[in-house]
Amino acid sequence: MSSRLIGVGVGPGDPELVTVKGVNALRGADVVVVPVMDTGERGRAEATVLHYVDAAKVVRVVFALNERTDRARREAAWDAAGTRVAELLAAHGCVAFATIGDPNVYSTFTYLAQTVAGLVPGVVVETVPGITAMQDLAARSGAVLTEGTEPLTLVPVTAGESALKEALAGPGTVVAYKFGRRAAEVAEALRESGRLDDAVWGSALGLPEESIRPAAELDGAALPYLSTLIAPPRRDGGRGGKL
Repeated sequence: MSSRLIGVGVGPGDPELVTVKGVNALRGADVVVVPVMDTGERGRAEATVLHYVDAAKVVRVVFALNERTDRARREAAWDAAGTRVAELLAAHGCVAFATIGDPNVYSTFTYLAQTVAGLVPGVVVETVPGITAMQDLAARSGAVLTEGTEPLTLVPVTAGESALKEALAGPGTVVAYKFGRRAAEVAEALRESGRLDDAVWGSALGLPEESIRPAAELDGAALPYLSTLIAPPRRDGGRGGKL
């Protein structure tokens, strides 16, 4: 039988937001891989997984999750991680990889799956969707992501300030990921676009250190890297005004 690699989205951090299908995939796999930084501390994915599977079934694999500048070092880490997962597939047959959020939205799983596919001919790659940070932040803050015909634009601020400004100048809601280290620039972009008063940001959603605040309170101080921002458009048309 073919080896199976399953990317399982485990949500932003709240264990209650893992889907039933996700829990079944984690429990049904022979091994559950969780990504860790080379500094070794437990990440959100691992902490979430341990609510549902025994620690003896969990294998920690190092990724250069904190490497943003040294491409060679980052890709070497991806290669090493792919090799390790390929070894686990050869030994066990079915490996689940737990990723925060959704495995198809800015996830480490994408790079892992590409690497493993080149190492393990015939491997079957599957994904189980997970709740994203923008969905969780919308629920916890009361922000509405979209109405009627509004578009939704998701921007990783690591792509640069210009990408965010271009999105904020357009219609619909803008969601910004990974903006914590550039909070001052994001606040200024919101102010220039007239969206500051209606925007909200959050970090560590569902965790004891959770923080959810109006974007108007951004004071330029750096925030956690995985902070999420929702900047809705002005909605002055009343109920159904965007239909």
